[in-house]
Amino acid sequence: MSDATAVLDDLCNESDELDALVAELSVDQWARPTPAERWTIAHQIAHLTWTDEVALLAATDPDAFAVEVAKAQAAPDSFVDQAAEELVAVPSAALLARWRDGRERLEQVLRAAPLGIRIPWYGPPMSVASMATARLMETWAHGQDIADALGAVRAPTARLRHVARIGVRARDYAFLVRGIKAPGDEFRVELTAPDGEVIAYGPEGAAQRVTGPLYDFCLLVTQRAHRLDVAVHAVGADADQWLDIAQAFAGPPGPGRAPEGGAR
Repeated sequence: MSDATAVLDDLCNESDELDALVAELSVDQWARPTPAERWTIAHQIAHLTWTDEVALLAATDPDAFAVEVAKAQAAPDSFVDQAAEELVAVPSAALLARWRDGRERLEQVLRAAPLGIRIPWYGPPMSVASMATARLMETWAHGQDIADALGAVRAPTARLRHVARIGVRARDYAFLVRGIKAPGDEFRVELTAPDGEVIAYGPEGAAQRVTGPLYDFCLLVTQRAHRLDVAVHAVGADADQWLDIAQAFAGPPGPGRAPEGGAR
C-alpha cells in the first residue's frame, strides 16, 4: 500500500479541513445555497457522503455495486442529484455524523486493501491510489462550493497536485464525453504551485501548451470557475479548446460556471 499511503493521508487532511468548515454551522447555514444550481451546503455534504458510501460498496461488495451502476446507467443525467436529494432530508447533525463515519470506514478499507487490487467504478476500475485521488478531488471541489457559499477563503495547499493530476489525465475524456475526437499529441502542462515550484506534465517540446497557477487550473478542471476568471493560458488550438471543456470528474459534461469578471 506504499503507493497510496501519501494520497490517503492527504485525503484525510482535506476532509478534516472541510469538516472544520461545516462542523459549527447552524441549521439555517446548512440550507444556504451554493454556486451549484439548486444545491445547498447540505446537498454538497450529502453528495460526498453518498459517494464515499458507494466507493466503500465498490471496494467491499462488487456485486452490490454493480446494481448501483445499473441504476446510474438507467438515469445517467439524474442519479447523482437523486442521491443527494435523498440524503439532504437527513437532519444536518445526523448527516455530518454519517459523512464522518462513511469516510472513516472507506479510509480503513483502502488502507487495508491488497497491493494491485482494482476497484470497480462507474468508469474503468481504479487502483487504491486512483480511488483516493478521486475522493480527494471531489472533497476539494465540493468544499470549494461550500467555502464560496460561506464567503470563506481557503489557502491553497500542496494537496492540489492530486487534483491537477486528475485534470491532466482526464484530458481525452473531456473531449470524448462531448463526442469530440481527442487530440493525438501530448500537451505540455506547467503549473506554478503556491510555493513557486513548477509542476509539469507532458514533453517539454510539445507544441500544445497550458500554463498557469496550480490553484487556478484546479478551479478550471473541477468547473469551479469560468475560464475567463482564471489565469490559465493555452498555446495551440487543441490546448485552447481543452481549456473550454476541461473536466476532472467522470460523467456527463457539467454546466460549468458563469464568468464573474476577469482573471484572478
